Amino acid sequence: MTAWTVNNVWLIPAAPLAASFVILSLANSRRKSAAALAVIGQVAALTLSIFAFATTLQAPGYRAFHNFTWFTFGENALRIGWVLDPLAAAMLVMIALVGLCIFIFSIGYMAEDKDFTRFFAYLSFFSAAMLGVVIANSLLLLFVCWELVGLASYLLIGFWIHKPSAAAAAKKAFITTRIGDMGFFLGILWLYSGSGTLLFYDNGRGCLESAGLLALGASATFVALLIFCGAVGKSGQFPLHVWLPDAMEGPTPVSALIHAATMVAAGVFLVARVYPLFSFGAIDGVTPSLTVVVSIGVITALMASLIALAQFDIKRILAYSTVSQLGLMMVSLGVGGVAAGMMHLIAHGFFKALLFLGAGSVIHGTHHEHDIRKMGGLRSLMPVTFLTFAIGMMNLSGVPFFFSGGWTKEEILHATARWPTSRLPHYLMFAGVVLTALYMTRQMIYVFFGNRRPASEQLHSYLNGETPHFGVALLIQPILFVSLAFVAAGIGLGFVVYRHAGLQDRHRAAETDPFESAQPILFRFLGNKMWLDELYANTVIAFSKLAARISDWMDRNVWDGLVRALGGLGQLLGIFTTNFDERGINTGVDETTAGTRGLGRVMSGWHSGQIQTYLGAVAVGMLALLILYAWLT
Repeated sequence: MTAWTVNNVWLIPAAPLAASFVILSLANSRRKSAAALAVIGQVAALTLSIFAFATTLQAPGYRAFHNFTWFTFGENALRIGWVLDPLAAAMLVMIALVGLCIFIFSIGYMAEDKDFTRFFAYLSFFSAAMLGVVIANSLLLLFVCWELVGLASYLLIGFWIHKPSAAAAAKKAFITTRIGDMGFFLGILWLYSGSGTLLFYDNGRGCLESAGLLALGASATFVALLIFCGAVGKSGQFPLHVWLPDAMEGPTPVSALIHAATMVAAGVFLVARVYPLFSFGAIDGVTPSLTVVVSIGVITALMASLIALAQFDIKRILAYSTVSQLGLMMVSLGVGGVAAGMMHLIAHGFFKALLFLGAGSVIHGTHHEHDIRKMGGLRSLMPVTFLTFAIGMMNLSGVPFFFSGGWTKEEILHATARWPTSRLPHYLMFAGVVLTALYMTRQMIYVFFGNRRPASEQLHSYLNGETPHFGVALLIQPILFVSLAFVAAGIGLGFVVYRHAGLQDRHRAAETDPFESAQPILFRFLGNKMWLDELYANTVIAFSKLAARISDWMDRNVWDGLVRALGGLGQLLGIFTTNFDERGINTGVDETTAGTRGLGRVMSGWHSGQIQTYLGAVAVGMLALLILYAWLT
């Protein structure tokens, strides 16, 4: 059974992919069939993922792979394959399970949409592409699935194509992530040039194994940074984060899928998958590439948390929280806490999906209202949504003991505390904890009011390939209570500042935010997303538009004129050569030919065929020669 599972891991993404293709062939009226096929495909993927997960529990550090030759070129063979290990297995279960919940939620949420069938085809395609990223044992296969994820996100973010904002958001997401993917692709080329293989694991010869890493040598740092460019784009890290909040223009189930279980998780997963490349040549766990990962993660986490404080769109607050949490995961990976970062990624996938689906319920219940200032008092009107949203809020805020987010954040804080380079990320992450609790408390009040622990320790050991162990002493650690104090401070500050905000009439949207009253300039700065979009619009985009206008002017007035001039010169030369050929060469040849023919006709008349005539001519010739000789002498 184990061998069968490893050799057939490809069936996990194949199930939703097949469902997607079948749904695309259905008519728009086959709505129930489309939903049923999508759910069945996802159930199949989840079932197979659970079997795969159970297989990895057989032994600590379990890893199995299946490689084969895709095609050959010359004497070289390009090989791809898939891998099953704790990292892949945990991600497979999370993606399949969260995706299934979102699929089921979408049946009711999208019930009135005229393109219901097409929507489920895109959802299944998205799920299949992300599952393909997870199982890939080849950087090439991972990149192919990575780009399919980008295509799926483009189709889903711009699903309501009749909305100009949705079409613009889809283009923005696609183009922005392509910028990062260009660096990723260059890293793939460099890696293949240096190591001679794109397989991760290949019995000691893979690019993540000793032979491949030694072949790269010092260039491993640059290859890692180029690959990290792709992670920055997909996981919305600074400065390529600008597409992620705009992705809210898609239907709410799309937001939940992108921000929870798929696309944005791909970048964090990529860094975790190729972590041996990032850590190659590390001294005390520190390398230049990992330091860059930490720096980008810290900037992203704090920046997004601050911006979330000044947003009023219920989905945008959650979007910036996603950006912030992804930054936190990157920090964990950068300081060496790979298991902690992946634990938070998996936990985040569940509670962020819960929050987005809760937001979708709120939006649906308030007739597609997004402004939290118009949502006061929903606690009594939507008690189930309030309860589930509160659970998600507590997880995201990092409340320990009863919520997974508290355990995973504590693990990350432990990891940052052990980083030998600097304690600054550790302290800044505490600031991030307070900010997260603050903006989530603010959202809860506006809308609804007027890490190593038992489970975490098991997952930590599982991901690290260690034998799980448990002890009550693990629960009693100082940092847990420090974390609890910071979370309590954030939640308490939120209630103090916003305790009256939820009591307003939902139609009084113009009421000033307490934070805005205290710091209007700072609030405006954060509310406008630190004007980063405007900065890009006035620099990169403006330069691109200027370059396009210059190129257009050069094309119309310089290159076009030059081409026309060269064309005219060619025509002039053609006319000259034509006249010279026809009137000079051809005429001369024709006249010479005519003269030769005339001379031939004259000379042909002299040849009568009579011998006496020829002898007479000879006699006349001899006589002429004798006369000439006599005259000369």
